[in-house]
Parts: sequence; structure tokens; C-alpha cells
Amino acid sequence: MKKVLLSTLIASTLAMAAGSAFAADDVDLRMSWWGGNGRHQVTLKAVEEFQKQHPNIKVKSEYTGWDGHLSRLTTQIAGGTEPDVMQTNWNWLPIFSKNGTGFYDLNTVKGDLDLTQFDPKELQSTTVDGKLNGIPISVTARVFYFNDETWKKAGIEYPKTWDDLMAAGKTFESKLGKQYFPVILEHQDTLSLLRSYMVQKYNIPEIDTTKKQFGYSKEQWVEFFGMYKKLIDSHVMPDTKYYASFGKSNMYEMKPWIEGEWAGTYMWNSTIKKYSDNLKPPAKLELGSYPMLPGATDAGMFFKPAQMFSISKTTKHPKEAAMLINFLLNEKAGVEALGLERGVPLSQAAVTQLTADGVIKDNDPAVAGLKLAQSLPNKLPTSPYFDDPQIVSLFGTSLQYIDYGQKTVEETAAEFERQGNRILKRAMR
Repeated sequence: MKKVLLSTLIASTLAMAAGSAFAADDVDLRMSWWGGNGRHQVTLKAVEEFQKQHPNIKVKSEYTGWDGHLSRLTTQIAGGTEPDVMQTNWNWLPIFSKNGTGFYDLNTVKGDLDLTQFDPKELQSTTVDGKLNGIPISVTARVFYFNDETWKKAGIEYPKTWDDLMAAGKTFESKLGKQYFPVILEHQDTLSLLRSYMVQKYNIPEIDTTKKQFGYSKEQWVEFFGMYKKLIDSHVMPDTKYYASFGKSNMYEMKPWIEGEWAGTYMWNSTIKKYSDNLKPPAKLELGSYPMLPGATDAGMFFKPAQMFSISKTTKHPKEAAMLINFLLNEKAGVEALGLERGVPLSQAAVTQLTADGVIKDNDPAVAGLKLAQSLPNKLPTSPYFDDPQIVSLFGTSLQYIDYGQKTVEETAAEFERQGNRILKRAMR
């Protein structure tokens, strides 16, 4: 009898232990990202496929538009309540991880996340003090795209030089009317374009990291903002006052863009599809040349990781979080679900898969834009501090000073340098 009871007790204990082990294997992850509806849908599909393959892992998706995403994540990270897996931005590294400890070091989970699919040079761009803070999903650069139908009406070729770009503005105004412009740029795009011009001309960094301040002289800042005024006065693009009259919706949703009155853009190659998709048929966007000053040895283009996937430094499930990222970036089902929604992938496995599937095509605007960017000299990297949200916001305000007649170019340049150096000093402490 005692043997029977003992056997029953042992069996019961083993069953309970097995049940506990199974329960311990159940994992709940949270994943966040920003984007439009297209990105939401493909990411949700990919997450669903991941859960099918790993039924013990449940992923709660937290997604928003761009507006407000950074402030929300900032609050979460400050309170230690951030998701396990996060889509992050390259220029957030100085904000959240100055010493490399703000995110989980992905080098420690390479058994579950295949880092060999990525060029070490690209991984270095998201490494801080030896710690891999994020996997760059794709790289992106701002290049010129033009509405083929409107440029045909203007009767001129796409610009190949800065002088061509300037001349196109007056041609558009005289041939098509005052409401037609060769390009439309939002203030952050304008900031990048002006930096490109200055790098081509002076070949110096915009930020002196040793002095923790801007690298331009007062005279160069006047030239920087003077170039903006020249673009406006030459009718190359509308000023901020005119642009604001169309409301606060996305530029590619505004009527002048859809109708072709704004006939081009200086935009990230990784996001150009949503701009081209909104054009009134039969118009389409075509890749333009990149303007270079005579003798320039560097294009000065803003080339950076489009987005990253990072893991929370406080996650309780780093292994499963790494498995999710690996699925999205390196594995067949995840790669096929995401496609080119986040740009042309850096993962070699993803490139091989999408090329075989016919998704990656040389004539695709995003692919062509990336190849153009990679073909140009681009030795002087953009500082992530130049893309700091406070600097970008200050620049937007500065353009309004000029466009609304509140300050001269010289006054605006001096104010931007003064306020910007204060921001940099605080950010680079």
C-alpha cells in the first residue's frame, strides 16, 4: 500500500513540476513602433506569423503615428515601462543611451539574433561604447524625386546642378503659374539640404564634437540661412507661411501635392512610396540627379539608419525579444510580410529573399534612390546631434522668423547659433 501511495505521490509531483515548467515557458512580450496604416498592417501580419511559429510567445503590439511617439516612449523609458522590443530612431541614441547602457546590448543575444547577416560597418553606426543598441533595419538618404507630368508641362529637364535648381523655380512660375513649385520641402528636409550645400562648399562638420558646439562661423551661418532665402526668392519651393496655409496634415495628403503643383521633393528614399502613391494618375515620381558644386569632394548627404529595432534594457525576456527581431529581419515569413515597408533591408538574408520574390527591383524608386546615394562620395558623417529634435524644432522656428518678416537673415543666423549652442551644450554633457 505504501509503495502505491509513494508511486502516486511521485507521479503527482512530476506532473506538477512538468506543468510549472510549461507555464514558465509562456512568455508575454510588448512591441512598439510608429508609422502609417501600411506599416501597421504588415507588421501585425508578421507578428501574427511569429506567434504561429512560437505559440508559447504572445506579442502585444503598441503602434502609433509619428506625432507624439517620441514623447510617449520618453515617458515609458523614464518610468521603466517601455516595451520589450521597440522601433527606435538613430538620433535617439544620444537622448536615451549616451554611454551605451540605455538599451539592451544585442551582442549578448547573438545566439538568437543572427548578426552575421548585417555589414559590421552598419552595426557600428548603432553601437555606443561597444554596446550594440539597435539593429539597423535599413539605411536611408534624402534624394530628389520629381513629378514627371508636371516637369513635362514646364518643358525643362530635371536639375543636375544647384544653378539648374534655382533656374527651374522661375521657369515654373512663368510657364505654369505662381502656385507651381519645382519642389516642396518640410523644415527638417530643408535643414538637411542646406547642410549638403555647406559640406560641398566647405567640407567641414556642422558640429565640433570636441568643443561641443557648432562648427560654422557666424559668416557661414549667415550664408546657410541666406541660401534658404535664395531658394524661396527663386521660387524653388514655397515658404513656411504658404505651406502652413494648407493645414497640418501630411504633405503628401495635401491637394497641391496630389495635383502636381508641388512637383518634387527632397525625401528619404525609404519612405518615398507613400508620396508617389498619392499622385494623381498618370503622374509618377522619378529619381533625379543629386546637385553637386564644382570641385566638391563630398555630397554632404544625410545618410543614416532608417530605423532600428532595440530591446529594453529592463526586459525579462531578452532571448524571446531577440527571436522576434530575428524573425522580422532574417527569417522568410517575417521578411516576406514586411517587404519594403521599412526600406530596402540591410539583412543579406532579407535581400536575397525579396530579390528572389521580385520585390526588390532596380527600377523601384526606393531601390534606385538608395543606389544613387551609395554611389556618391559621402565621407563626412552627419552628427546625430544635428538631428536632435530640439535643434530641428529651433530650425523650423528660425525659418518662420524669415518667412513672416520677423527677423532678417543675419538676425536669424545669430539667434539660431546662440540658441543651438545652448541646446548642444546640454545634450552633449
